[in-house]
Amino acid sequence: MFETVTNTLEGFFGKLRGKPRLTEKNIQDGLREVRLALLEADVHYRVVKEFIQRVSEKALGEEVIRGVNPAAQIVKIVHDEVEALIGPVDVSVPMRQDGPTVLMLCGLQGSGKTTTCAKLALHLRQSYSCAPLLVAADVRRPAAVEQLEVLGRQIDVPVMSDRQSDAMTIAMRARFEAAQKDLGPVILDTGGRLHIDGEMMAELRELKARVRPDQIYLVADAMTGQDAVNSALEFNRSLEFDGVILTKLDGDARGGAALSIKAVTGKPIKFVGLGEKLDKFEPFYPDRMADRIVGMGDVVGLVERAQAALEEEDAHELEEKLRRATFDLEDFRRQIHILRRMGSLRDLLGHLPFIGSKLAQIEEFDDKQVDRIEAIINSMTPEERSTPEVISASRRQRIARGSGSEPVVVNQLLKQFKQMKKVMRKVSRGDMDALMQAMPAGLDQLPGGGPPGVAGRRKSKRKRGRRR
Repeated sequence: MFETVTNTLEGFFGKLRGKPRLTEKNIQDGLREVRLALLEADVHYRVVKEFIQRVSEKALGEEVIRGVNPAAQIVKIVHDEVEALIGPVDVSVPMRQDGPTVLMLCGLQGSGKTTTCAKLALHLRQSYSCAPLLVAADVRRPAAVEQLEVLGRQIDVPVMSDRQSDAMTIAMRARFEAAQKDLGPVILDTGGRLHIDGEMMAELRELKARVRPDQIYLVADAMTGQDAVNSALEFNRSLEFDGVILTKLDGDARGGAALSIKAVTGKPIKFVGLGEKLDKFEPFYPDRMADRIVGMGDVVGLVERAQAALEEEDAHELEEKLRRATFDLEDFRRQIHILRRMGSLRDLLGHLPFIGSKLAQIEEFDDKQVDRIEAIINSMTPEERSTPEVISASRRQRIARGSGSEPVVVNQLLKQFKQMKKVMRKVSRGDMDALMQAMPAGLDQLPGGGPPGVAGRRKSKRKRGRRR
């Protein structure tokens, strides 16, 4: 989402790497490009102005440490200022001990409010071991009640609805029923409009006064940029919400809302929606977002995804197989399934330092390569997966037909897997040099092609070596 800003910052940092020290000229030249990138990303002009001013003052001020690489210093300064711009954030949800906690979600139509109610309920149930109750208090939008009921069934969360009553009656009944059945938190899906108007705000204010929610969250669409910031200002003036849930953060948005809302409204982003699926929802961590914006990736987030996808028992079994070098193609297939639970391969690579911003430049990169590998392994018999050595030429042809590929592609996969097992045996014996030498190998032999240019770079190095 912040690709343009990240690429510009990386270019700025790169120019400073060859400089012996920070000067006003090289700082201002670089920050001019950063300013344009932030404005293009639809960040509020006042936020951009203050951000550039703070970075400039710190880069040229007393906080610069002598003897430290100028690029490293400016990366740290920019990172800290981005983190300060969007944080701090308390991602916890306060739960009442004397009755059901009530959370009220508001926002414009089309922001993803109803889906976000279900995502929030699923997240809270998993994080707090609670029993949420969804409330269909949006009685104006056609099919809003039905949509919430369908989502509730998908995640097995009860939904309070009544097509014959108004929003106030439904909300009050839901609070009473939650207290009786020991449910909570109560999550209200309120009515929205295509634009802000007095009638909607009056309705929300009355709902707030009568139901007395413990927290009010504004649901805003990240892809609307400055419109999301402007609507947040209006909602806050009239309703004074507690935090923002930013949806569609995975979309092709410019990112301005994420960098502007906290600075303009004073209200933090509490959660973010990262996809259409109901589990694509997580707390907002300013430090991790700052890491990704300056090109440092989000390794902590990647590790958390891996921990959530990989059971402890499976992890120990995998570790033992790797240590004994008994890892076979059936184990490989299981790891592909784990990767799928973590998300798309492209998304996972986006969490790695200095790779996420380069994915758009890798035109031939295709997530479907993993699908092709899995199809080939699926076309094998259990014996062939556990003992690939038995795969003869006729078996290769059968596997290729079953997977919709060519025998040469099947052969490439088997050859690569064989090389990987050789490396495993050496590493299990403590030969780390073998690991370092093997890491670049085999990328150009992936079924369907690996990252473009890898094979070409390796060949060109060998040619240079012969000339010398």
